Amino acid sequence: MFLKALKEKIKFRAGKKFLQRGLESPSGVVNREKGIRSVGCIVDLDQFEDTNKFYEFLDAFSLQPNAVKIIGYRKFYDKNSPYATPVFSDKDLGWKANIENSYALEFLNREYDLLINYYDNEKLLLQLMTLKTRARLKVGFGNVDKKLNDLILNTPIDDFQTFKKELGKYLRVLNEIK
Repeated sequence: MFLKALKEKIKFRAGKKFLQRGLESPSGVVNREKGIRSVGCIVDLDQFEDTNKFYEFLDAFSLQPNAVKIIGYRKFYDKNSPYATPVFSDKDLGWKANIENSYALEFLNREYDLLINYYDNEKLLLQLMTLKTRARLKVGFGNVDKKLNDLILNTPIDDFQTFKKELGKYLRVLNEIK
């Protein structure tokens, strides 16, 4: 029991160091044309459970049916329970800040035009996922580290319609959507 707790503490500390180094160094730029064609969503399911609302971006941004990819985070989850959304948790943190979850690795292997970080608490695994995801434009809330996101919206996390409206407004200003 003691060794397991020590192992988790070492993994967590390594993850924190990786996050700090990643935030201090400039992130790699994704060279894609302007316009939103693919959207990735990292959602804290402990705070916001209705992930089907993210599919509203298909109509709002005139996207293809498979353009929105969603992955959720839960502090604890049962691997045997079925979830509608692919899920990862703190148990999936590996050595050297690697994320050892097949759903998370599949999500990280794609490039996105827009990454929506739908969480407003600083949780290590959520921040690591945001840091490791390749996206041209990252959007999130002001309560997390401001270096993670390119566009910060200060709306309540439980008011999705306001978030969607504000995001659409700023994407039009940036000439990302029409």
